[in-house]
Order: sequence, then C-alpha cells, then structure tokens
Amino acid sequence: MKTDQIAGYAAGIITGITYGLNPLFAMPLMREGANVDSILFFRYFIAAALLGIWLLVRRQNFRVSGKQAIRLLILGLLFTASSLCLFEAYRFIPSGLATTIVFLYPVLVAIIMVFLRVYPTWQVWLSIIVTFIGVIILCRNDSSGQMQWTGLLIAGASALSYAMFIVVINRSTRIRTVPSTMLTFYSLLVGSAVFLIMSLSEGHSLTAGIHGPAAWMNLTGLAVLPTIVSTATLAVATRLIGATKASVLGVFEPVTAILVGALAFGEEITTNVITGIILTMAAITFMVISSAHKAER
Repeated sequence: MKTDQIAGYAAGIITGITYGLNPLFAMPLMREGANVDSILFFRYFIAAALLGIWLLVRRQNFRVSGKQAIRLLILGLLFTASSLCLFEAYRFIPSGLATTIVFLYPVLVAIIMVFLRVYPTWQVWLSIIVTFIGVIILCRNDSSGQMQWTGLLIAGASALSYAMFIVVINRSTRIRTVPSTMLTFYSLLVGSAVFLIMSLSEGHSLTAGIHGPAAWMNLTGLAVLPTIVSTATLAVATRLIGATKASVLGVFEPVTAILVGALAFGEEITTNVITGIILTMAAITFMVISSAHKAER
C-alpha cells in the first residue's frame, strides 16, 4: 500500500472518530444546564475564528459573488439545522444512537436524488430497505418494545438536513468553485449568527450553565475535534483515497459515539442496539461500495 493511501485511510478513520466524539464534549455541558443554542454558538464561533485566522495566514480570498453568497447561506442553515437537531436528540435518546441515526444520511441522499430524477440501482434500494429495518430495531427498547419516536424523528431531521447539505454541494455549479475550507468557514459563520440570534431571542444568557475551565475545555474540544479536525481530515481522505472509501470509513462515527456513551455516560448497549447498528452500517457500506463499482464500469 502506498504512503498516500495509508495517510488517506488514517485520515478517514480520524474523521469518523473525531466526529463521533460530539457526545463526549456536549453531554457534560448539557447536564450542567447549558442551553443547546449557547453550546452550538460557542462551538461554531470558536471554530470559525480559528479557521478564519488560518485562512488569513494563508492569505485566502474571502470574496464570493452574490449568487454564491445565497447558496452559502442555504448551506449554512442546513449545516446549522443538522447540528441543532443532533444535540436536541441527545435529550431523548442515547447519544450513541442519535449519532448512528445521523449516519443514515447517504441513504437519504439516494432518496432525495429520486425526486431529482436520478434513480438508484437495485443494490441501493436493497440497502435502503435493510437500513430502515435496522433503524426500527435500533430504536426499540428491549424491555418495553416501544419506539422512541421523539428522539428518532429529531435525529432523523439531523440526517435529512445533512443529506440536503450534501445534495446542494454536489448539484450547485456555483458552489463547485468555492474551496472546501471557505465553504466550511461560511457555514460556521452562518451557524454562529443563527445560534446567537436564537439564544438572545429566547432570553437565555450565553454563558448560563457554562462555568469553570472544564466547561470551556469542552466547548473548545467541540470546536476543534468534531468540527475543524473532522472536516479537515475528511478533505484529506477524500483527496487521497476517494469519496467512496472515505464515506465507508464513516462507520467509525457511530461506533465511537456508542462507545463514548457506554464508557463515559453509562448508556446501555442492548441486543437491539448491536443488531440495529450491524444492519445499518452493513447496508450503508454495501450501498456505497456497490455504487462505486457501477461508476467505475
């Protein structure tokens, strides 16, 4: 295996692991009474500031056209909605399960493309069916057999928002000329503004529930690892080993989140959880790989 390939696989694994660390930093803040809007504001603001400084050092041109600005605003709102729904889902279902549901975004991308008259193959349809069977199993409680509808729907909204984010990036010709670092920067900037407005409009103090060095370390951890590092390593992995293999390595996201939930917060790993995760991850991996093979022919 070439050095570039090894680096690409390593970057893809780091992407999945760092994004899966979202609950590790967010849950302690939420348990201390910090508002979700405030947590996400500081996460986005710190990340945007750090990324902005790096872009200035590299003398990056921040100028975009008016039409690009509109699309960047839409992308920023979708990116923001995905984060907001994920963190809200933590209130209703275990953090590991919420992250696993968000990992369904490739399936939702395939479904959205149907409405754009891009029809999936039978392999993709099979993957979609198996994925939703896995989700149904995943979101049932072993003792009562009840669906956790609230958490499921909110986490599903997070996945849908991110799927739409991906579709807009892939389908918009005006966005293709915007570097990925600039796209990330403007998405973070939009998110910072949205969460600041939401927090102030609801009368929340931005620092309510955020006390002491530990809280600020968690906020910085959110800004650096699941945001900046995961985005940067995803770009590296995509460039070195391709988007398909990088997407497959995304299976480390739910695995990491499940382990964090169990080890750090005592979340239960039931038979349903294990079965559901295996089904969903296997189905999504099969879908991505089979789609890549078709594209190569």
